[in-house]
Amino acid sequence: MVVKIRQLYFAEHWKIGTIAAQLGLHHDAVRASLGTEAFNRARVERSSQRTAPYVDFIRQTLRQYPRLRATRLFQMIRARGYEGSVSQLRRVVAGIRPVATEAFLQLRTFPGEQAQADWAHFGAVQIGRAQRRLSCFVITLSWSRALALEFFFDQGLDNLARAHVQAFSDFGGAPRVVLYDNMKQVVLRRRGEDIEFSPRILELAAHYHFAPKLCNPGRGNEKGRVERAIQFIRSSFFAARTFTTLEDFNRQARQWRDEIAHQRRWPEDDSRIVEDVFHEEQARLLALPVHPFDTGLSVPALTKKTIYVRFDLNDYSIPPDAVGHPLKLHVSPSTVRILKGQDEIARHARSWDRHQVIEDPDHRQALLEEKRRAMGASPCGRLRLAVPESEILLEEAFRRGESVGRSTTKLIELLDDYGAEALRDAIRTALDRDTPRVSSVAWLLHQRRRCRKLPPRPVNLERRPDLADLHIQPQELTRYDELSREQD
Repeated sequence: MVVKIRQLYFAEHWKIGTIAAQLGLHHDAVRASLGTEAFNRARVERSSQRTAPYVDFIRQTLRQYPRLRATRLFQMIRARGYEGSVSQLRRVVAGIRPVATEAFLQLRTFPGEQAQADWAHFGAVQIGRAQRRLSCFVITLSWSRALALEFFFDQGLDNLARAHVQAFSDFGGAPRVVLYDNMKQVVLRRRGEDIEFSPRILELAAHYHFAPKLCNPGRGNEKGRVERAIQFIRSSFFAARTFTTLEDFNRQARQWRDEIAHQRRWPEDDSRIVEDVFHEEQARLLALPVHPFDTGLSVPALTKKTIYVRFDLNDYSIPPDAVGHPLKLHVSPSTVRILKGQDEIARHARSWDRHQVIEDPDHRQALLEEKRRAMGASPCGRLRLAVPESEILLEEAFRRGESVGRSTTKLIELLDDYGAEALRDAIRTALDRDTPRVSSVAWLLHQRRRCRKLPPRPVNLERRPDLADLHIQPQELTRYDELSREQD
C-alpha cells in the first residue's frame, strides 16, 4: 500500500486528497506513507506556529485531566485566542498526552468458587428465507479453565437459562459465583452498586444456589478468562468449519471441547492438562438439584378465525375446537407445544425459517369434516357435497337463461330419486354433449333406467310430502278381462 501511495504521489502527481479517496484511506495515513523530510518539516512548522503558545497550557491540563478530549481542549484554547484548526490541535495532543499504564493483579480463585460467562457473536446463518444470528454462550470455570459452550440462533432469556442448565449438567455441579458482563438479559438496571437483576436470572440462581455478579462497567479485564476462551473457540473450533443443523454444530462443539479444549495445558502448571484439574474441581462444585430448571419459553397465543397461531413469523396449526380460546405456547429450540389450560392440544417441530405453515394433517381434516357437516345440514349443501359437478351445471344453465333456484330444486329431487353416482354420470354426459340443462339430465337418467330395465326406485315420502296424500281409485280386475276380449 505504501508503494502504491508513493507511486501515485511522486510519479503520477496525484493530490493527497485524491489518493485518500481512491484508496479509502485517511489523509494523515497518506501523509505518513509519503513521509519525506521536507514534507514533514513544513507541516510541523506550520502547525507549531499556531499551537506553540498553548503547548504548556495543554500539557498542564492533560497532566491534571489525562482523558480530556481534544475537542474540549480546542474550545478552551480558542477562548484564549487560538486561531488554528482542531486537526492541528489533535496532532499536538497526540504527542504530549500522558500515557498511563495500568497494573493488574493476577486473579486467584479457589476450586469451584467462580465461573465467568458471556455471549459471543459468530455472524449470520441463512435458513430458507430467514437470516438468523449465530451466537455462542460460553461459561468457563475460573480455576480449572474447563469450559462449556452452546450455539443458539438468538440470545433470548430462555436460551440463556437453557445454556446454564446444560453447562451445569456437563460440569456435574454449579460454581458459587457466576460473573457476567452487564448484558441486558441479566441486569435490568444499574446505577453504581444499585443493581436490579432480571427476575428470571434470580430464579435460576436460586434454583442452583449460585450468586450472580457483574463486572464493573468498562472493565472487561475482570472476565478475561472467558474472553480468552471465546478467542480460543474462534481460532481453534469455528474457523473453516461447516455444519448442517444447529444440533450437528453443537455436537461438534462438545466433541471439540472434550478432545481439544480440555486436553490443552493448564496455564497454572504446564505439566498438567485442563481435564485432570477439572476432575479435581468437580468435587468442590455445588451439588445439582434433583430436578433441572424449567427453561421453556411460555408466551400467550392469539387465535382469531383460522386454525393457526403465529410464533416467530411462522404459523402452527391447532384443532378447530380451540379457535377463539386463550392458548399458551411452550417453546424450546426444537419443539412448539400449544397448551389449552394445562392440557397439550398440539405439538410441532419448531421452524427456524420465516413465513412457514407448520400443519398437523389431523387438524385440517377435522376442520374439513366440520365444514362438511355444516354444509350437509341444508339441501343445497348436501347437493354440493354429494355431486360437486352440479356447481358447473348450474353455472352453465344460468348463462343460458335458466332459473338457478328451480334447477337446484330439480337436481335435489333427482338426487333423492336416482342417487349420487347416477346423477354425477348424467351431469358429466350432459356437459360433454353441451346440453347443460336439468331437463337433459333428467332425460338421461330416465333413459338409462329404461335401457337397463331397472325397477323404479321407491319413493321416500319424507322427501316428497306432496305424494303423501295421493289417492288412487281401485278398479275391479274383471273389467280388464272384458277389455281384452273386446280387442280380440
